[in-house]
Amino acid sequence: MVTHMKTTIDIADDLLLRAKDAARERNTTLRSLIERGLAEVLDKKAEAASIDLPTFDGKLNPEFEGKSWDEIRDVIYE
Repeated sequence: MVTHMKTTIDIADDLLLRAKDAARERNTTLRSLIERGLAEVLDKKAEAASIDLPTFDGKLNPEFEGKSWDEIRDVIYE
């Protein structure tokens, strides 16, 4: 069973230099820093995807029927 795969990525030179500096400051490897950062981004996305957002069936509240978006926005920001 393979637990790691090698890959090549192209990133901006400045970002790579910053990442190397950060790894050095944290006394860790560039690989470890990248893996932790990538895992954090993926975990946050998965967490955000699991949030139940309010939805509606596409119908406006009757008080907004026939109103322009500007009028609706004005009510929202009152």
